[in-house]
Amino acid sequence: MAKISTVRALEILDSRGNPTVRVQLGLDDGTSATSSVPSGASTGEYEAVELRDGDKSRYGGKGVRNAIANVVDKIGPALIGLDPARQAEIDALMIALDGTPNKAALGANAILGVSMAVARAAAQVAKLPLYAYLGGVGATRLPVPMMNIVNGGKHAENSVDFQEFMVMPVGAPNFAEALRYGAETFHALAKLLKAKGYATSVGDEGGFAPNLGSNEEACELIVKAIETAGYRPGKDIAIALDPAASSFFDKGAYDLKKSKGGRKSSEEMIALYGKWIDAFPIVSIEDGLDENDWAGFTSQTAKQGGRIQIVGDDVFVTNPKFIARGVKEKAANAVLIKLNQIGTVSETVQAIALCRKAGWNYVVSHRSGETEDTFLADFTVAMGGGQIKTGSASRSERICKYNRLLEIEAELGAVAAFTSPFG
Repeated sequence: MAKISTVRALEILDSRGNPTVRVQLGLDDGTSATSSVPSGASTGEYEAVELRDGDKSRYGGKGVRNAIANVVDKIGPALIGLDPARQAEIDALMIALDGTPNKAALGANAILGVSMAVARAAAQVAKLPLYAYLGGVGATRLPVPMMNIVNGGKHAENSVDFQEFMVMPVGAPNFAEALRYGAETFHALAKLLKAKGYATSVGDEGGFAPNLGSNEEACELIVKAIETAGYRPGKDIAIALDPAASSFFDKGAYDLKKSKGGRKSSEEMIALYGKWIDAFPIVSIEDGLDENDWAGFTSQTAKQGGRIQIVGDDVFVTNPKFIARGVKEKAANAVLIKLNQIGTVSETVQAIALCRKAGWNYVVSHRSGETEDTFLADFTVAMGGGQIKTGSASRSERICKYNRLLEIEAELGAVAAFTSPFG
């Protein structure tokens, strides 16, 4: 087998114009692999640490030169001569080299960049597409996209408290058609917003970011857009929400101040979601409660988990330890999976294994600060969970993932599978 011969890194820009890490890994047979690391704005308290320089004279302190140096000077020398196919061993070596519980010494951005590049290099050596290398012969399931078409919260400067309102083309016959359903709904929504005099500028993840009269109006407009595009709400296209409640949790209460919706307790938030589930074709709610409100998550799952998917993101941060606790406490029935929350490919796979064992769904997700790297698309197919969050039908750092999934579906041909995760 080919061995790792060079490990280089570069400070590049993400979709918000902030620095991030790109790793270039070379093998002694001439193979070269590259990966780029995303970055989140709405981050969980317990995520692996993204190392930033803190030098205010460069990029407002957001530079990643220290992470780059860690790749080149510390991680690289430890990996020279290793077989890239030994992914788990290489990831464990980097974790040990870091020596902290949250990758704060070397930086999760440094470690993940190398971990992804190693996987990509090994796939090239094996002469397999990345999804087939990571997922094996059974990696044939394309995901239903959660397409973010209205942004609020930390992802937009507007009057909407909740961070993401998404459409899920659950009734489409295949991925290509699902993408078409979503894109047509996105364009129908643009026309509706213009007709109402609302702005059609987009937020970080490509969804529209208008100043609406209420949080509910976002759902009302989306239902109308689905119908205007010629689809059946709830049958062809459903709605998924990511309130990102940690972003508006303040001093023991949920403060809906952007929409002037007042302060609410956990149970009042759960009751609000219950009304929305009755009124709109909602199939999934992610982070409806604060990341430390475990009792609230358990209560919501008990009351609504039989009707919809309850997804934990900030509460679990793709960490097997927190997922195991969530399974024990019945705090959700699905997990959002983000590679850079935990920091290696191997640990992300371990998190997904826990979800499978518990019979939970899992949704592989991008970050709000993305790059043109399509690793996420292949990884989603490899893991076979049938759901992906990678933004709206706009912005090329989002579209490139969708286009890669189109390529994978075409490559798989007749064996490509596409099924709703909700039965």
